[in-house]
Amino acid sequence: MYDALTASYRLSCPRHGETSVRLSRFRRLDELPGPNHPAVYRIVFACGCGDEHAGLVAHDDLDLAPLGLEDERTFLNLMTSHNDSVAHELTELAVQRIKAGEWPWSFFCWPEDRARPVFPSAFRLLSEGGPGGRVGVAVRCPVCARTSVNLVSREHVDVPFHNDREIGVVPHVFRNDAAATVEAFRADLYSSAFDARRLALD
Repeated sequence: MYDALTASYRLSCPRHGETSVRLSRFRRLDELPGPNHPAVYRIVFACGCGDEHAGLVAHDDLDLAPLGLEDERTFLNLMTSHNDSVAHELTELAVQRIKAGEWPWSFFCWPEDRARPVFPSAFRLLSEGGPGGRVGVAVRCPVCARTSVNLVSREHVDVPFHNDREIGVVPHVFRNDAAATVEAFRADLYSSAFDARRLALD
């Protein structure tokens, strides 16, 4: 379902059959009731055909697959003349970066006034939101459980370990049901003033 080398999901399109979709083109993520291992998310994504479609994505595909931890492909290691696992190489790279204090994804929690590490499963709503193709992201904080809205680059969402140095933050505490509809979120996104925040994890 996820291709770590192109940073895109293969999802179903009623018009074209299958399409490649980056995480920044997801519009809504809702965890479905039921089993938690793995949890399953109902997503709505903006398709290249111009419509929005629904799909299902497992928790592992959201949070771990973008790191390449489950990639079954191999590559020819010219140093050893053996075929090595892509997943092994990408896992070692991810571990080194996390040990160095980097995190694959991060956002700024406005109620706590600090940057927090996060996984894509914490995203609730995403929308195109401003100049330069920036993306508005409503994120549920894993620590305080409140929702903050950040304005970030597409790469900040799509590419693990690409964290913008500065992001926009809506200076507002959102209720748990504030992200009830994409339309309401888009209205907040386009009408709110964003404060600039440095995104440095402690």
